[in-house]
Amino acid sequence: MTATPLAAVTGAEGFIGSHLTEALVATGHRVRAMVQYNSFSSYGWLETLAPDVLDQVDIVLGDVRDPGSVRTLLDGADCAYHLAALIAIPYSYQAPHSYVDTNVTGTLNVLEAVRALGTPRLVHTSTSETYGTAQTVPISEDHPINTQSPYAASKAGGDRLADSYHASFGTPVVTLRPFNTYGPRQSMRAVIPTVIGQVAAGERTITLGDLRPTRDFTFAADTAAAFLAVGTAPAGAVVGRTFNSGTGSEISVGDLVTLIGKVMDTPIDVREDDARIRPAASEVMRLVADTTRIHAATGWTPAHTLEEGLARTVDFFRNPANLARYKTGIYNI
Repeated sequence: MTATPLAAVTGAEGFIGSHLTEALVATGHRVRAMVQYNSFSSYGWLETLAPDVLDQVDIVLGDVRDPGSVRTLLDGADCAYHLAALIAIPYSYQAPHSYVDTNVTGTLNVLEAVRALGTPRLVHTSTSETYGTAQTVPISEDHPINTQSPYAASKAGGDRLADSYHASFGTPVVTLRPFNTYGPRQSMRAVIPTVIGQVAAGERTITLGDLRPTRDFTFAADTAAAFLAVGTAPAGAVVGRTFNSGTGSEISVGDLVTLIGKVMDTPIDVREDDARIRPAASEVMRLVADTTRIHAATGWTPAHTLEEGLARTVDFFRNPANLARYKTGIYNI
C-alpha cells in the first residue's frame, strides 16, 4: 500500500495558500499547514474549508521567521510549498524592514530546513513583480529582474537565495513565479476584490489608483494547479528551474473594471485617487506572462477564462457571509 504523501505549506491560511491546501487534499495529499502564530487561534481562510478537507489537514501555529518553527513544519514532508510572505506593495513603502525579515530571512529559514532534513522538494514562491515593467512581451523567465518596490526587492532576494542553495548545496528547489492571481478569499488590497466587494456591498462609485497598468490575471484554482504541477513533476524536468504561471493575456485596470461591471450587470463609476497611486518610478506598467516553459515541463495550462474566473469571484462576494468578512468601506493598504 502506497503511503499518503505529506505536503508542508507555509502561508497556508492565506488566499493562495488555502486554495493550494484544497488542491493538495483533492489530489490525495495530507497537508501540514503552517498558520502564523496569533493569540486569537485564528486559522485564516483554512477555517472556511469543508470538514472533509480539513480532516486531511494538520494545522500548526508558527512563524517562518523562526528557524525552529520551520524545521518542525518540514520534518518528514515529501514536498514543501513556501508561500508565506508579506505581499502588499503599498505597505512595503512604509515598513520595508518587515518585508526583508519575512520574505528574505523567512525563505532562508525554509531553505536551511530543507537542506538539513533532506526534504525531497521545495517549491518556492516568487512574483511577477520582480520583473518590473515589461521590457519584452510576453515576459519569459529570462527577462531581466528589475525590482521597482521594496516588496519586489524582498521577493527577488528570496529568489536569489533559492537559486544559490540549489547551486551551492544541490537543494532540490523549484521556483514558481505567478502573475496576478485573483479569486475567492483574496484580500481587499488587490484591485479585483476591491471593485467586486464594493459593488456587492452596494457601492456604484469606486475609487482606485492608476487605471493604465496592464496585468495578466490568473484564477486562483489555476495558480494552485501550477504549484501542484511543479511540485509533482519528475525532478529532472523542474528542479533548479524557475517557471512563470499566467494566462498570456493582459488587460488594463480600466478595462478590467468595465468587464467586472458587465459580469455583475452593474454600471460602475470609477474615480482615481492620488493616495492610491504608486510613486512614478515604482509603478509597474505592464505584465504579461510567457508560460511556454511550464507547459513544456509539466503540461500545465490555465483552465479558466477571465470572465469565468470573475463570475466565480462575484458569486463568492455576493454571499453575505463571505462579504461580512471584509471592510469594503476603507482603503486596504
